[in-house]
Amino acid sequence: MKEIQKTFTPLVIFLTLVMTIGLTLQACAYEDDDDDDEGFSRFLPARMDFRPADDPQYREECGACHLAYPPGMLPARSWQRIMSGLEDHFGENAELDAQTARHITEYLSANAADRSHTGRAPNIARSLGVDAPLRFTETRYFLRKHHEIPPRLVVNNPDVESFSRCEACHTGAERGDYDEHQVRIPGVGRWDD
Repeated sequence: MKEIQKTFTPLVIFLTLVMTIGLTLQACAYEDDDDDDEGFSRFLPARMDFRPADDPQYREECGACHLAYPPGMLPARSWQRIMSGLEDHFGENAELDAQTARHITEYLSANAADRSHTGRAPNIARSLGVDAPLRFTETRYFLRKHHEIPPRLVVNNPDVESFSRCEACHTGAERGDYDEHQVRIPGVGRWDD
């Protein structure tokens, strides 16, 4: 009997510790109701809200003009619409040769919000339903997260000019880090809602 007790006691202590840690992390996940999609990940040292754009061709071709947006920001059907209309890409001709366009379309589609399980991408996919917006700034997710920021701080700010310039305020955008606690609006400073 004492032999069983010697084996059993450390196991009970271990399981109690595991359950306590689990409940603590669960409590942290629900601590901030407004950011229910972030959970306790904000307490971890390395954060990734979106898998960063890591395809060299995409970064070179698209990142030459604007932030190479993380593919998880839009669903595959949105990326396909964008890539099929490059001759008039938001007022600019951004046409690519067929092979490069096909490669980038496949990359964006394979890593899109509706095909990714990383960070915020699944939440974006759920928020869209069947919608296929051409701009992340048109998604309900974006609008919910940015509703408290006065447009004058962005649109009338010569260092930002548009909500589509994520990297202007989100200091970790290139790394896929869009933590609201790291937002610095040029000319305004740290933003906290």
